[in-house]
Amino acid sequence: MVGISGHETAAAPSQVPLRIVVAKAGLDGHDRGAKIVARALRDAGMEVIYTGLHQTPEQIVATAVAEDASAIGLSVLSGAHLTLFARVIELLAAQDLAEGPDAIVVFGGGIVPEEDIVTLRQLGVREIFTPGASMAEIVAWVRANVAPRPDPGL
Repeated sequence: MVGISGHETAAAPSQVPLRIVVAKAGLDGHDRGAKIVARALRDAGMEVIYTGLHQTPEQIVATAVAEDASAIGLSVLSGAHLTLFARVIELLAAQDLAEGPDAIVVFGGGIVPEEDIVTLRQLGVREIFTPGASMAEIVAWVRANVAPRPDPGL
């Protein structure tokens, strides 16, 4: 490839942006935090797919697979975090997407007691952000812990 200066240049590797599904599961109707996180991730250059309210774990995982997402950010304020996160992980595992190189990273936020955070991590949830976490902290964590999917066009 010839650059602007007329000299040969190497082709720049394709930069594939992170694709993150931000989801609200169950009957929880409070989505302000999820929308703020979605906007912060978008403003940081990531592609964000926000599912909207009242999604089932099945819908969330189907969206992540259809959108070729690298991660699912699940927001739960209803107290059903153990059930909802476990079901998302279970559905990913059924498609061989919970572990390994093709894994979809699951992280989340909400009102989650410390003892439940330990349980969620044991289930395979990579990180939980509780009230007070900054958007900069969440963006930095996603950048450090989520890899883009390979560009299917390569």
